[in-house]
Amino acid sequence: MDQTVTESGANAPGSGPAVIKSPGAPGGGRPRRALFKVTGTVGPLGIAVAMLWLSIIVLLPLAALTVTSFEEGIGGFWDAVTAPVALAALRVTIGVSIVVALINVVMGTLIAWVLVRDEFPGKRIVNALIDLPFALPTIVASIVLLSLYGPESPIDIHLNATKPGLVVALTFVTLPFVVRSVQPVLIEADREVEEAAASLGADNWTTFRKVLLPTLAPAIISGAGLAFARAIGEYGSVVLIGGNIPRLTQVTSQHIQQQIEIDRPLNAAAESVALLAVAFVTLLLLRVFAERSLRKEQAAP
Repeated sequence: MDQTVTESGANAPGSGPAVIKSPGAPGGGRPRRALFKVTGTVGPLGIAVAMLWLSIIVLLPLAALTVTSFEEGIGGFWDAVTAPVALAALRVTIGVSIVVALINVVMGTLIAWVLVRDEFPGKRIVNALIDLPFALPTIVASIVLLSLYGPESPIDIHLNATKPGLVVALTFVTLPFVVRSVQPVLIEADREVEEAAASLGADNWTTFRKVLLPTLAPAIISGAGLAFARAIGEYGSVVLIGGNIPRLTQVTSQHIQQQIEIDRPLNAAAESVALLAVAFVTLLLLRVFAERSLRKEQAAP
């Protein structure tokens, strides 16, 4: 037989149940673990279908793009991404996207607060308008912004071919990320804690900073990160209002299109991979931060 029963406690009163040991298992009595353990409701077939679809839609195109970018070796890839005009476009893209994310942190949180905590005529319409940038073609946003802030601006504000114009365009398309991230947290926030702080003499700012902000911080950071990741890859909303001036208002997506137009697909692929790497690192950091925040929340008494 493969199995033996421990003598100690097998028949001793009060010693507990007998322990079955398997000599073939490491440690003498530990059960062997399966190398791949599948749990959940869809089972192995559902997981396989999901992974296949993800591979077809996401992984295979990204792999093909990466292979194309390295067709001339690491040296060719590095030369493409470190070309002066490419680096200038990347600096403009990242710099403007950071400004946009910071603006959305403030204004997106404020808008979410108003939509959750205040009542006013037309609130439902405003709430629906927040999602409009998701549905509106971004080129339409660029046309509207150019009509409003272009050379023939009816309000005499001229932002075309300027970095502020890029900021306005990108803020428009990324606003919903922070608002929709903060809204559910505000809805679920415990109002009794705020009332207790107010009863102890805390003013509104102190209550927000000491009570609400720690609760909202993960959602705010998550929304800001998503807004940043969306902004660095945006093209349609800046194509007209931005002016596409190299080293000044040209963003990386526009420089990639320029490389394709002049028949430099390897350079375009290399810059695309660099931009994807920035977005991937941003989203990965957000995931790590969210998991740590969740563990802290679960560990709190």
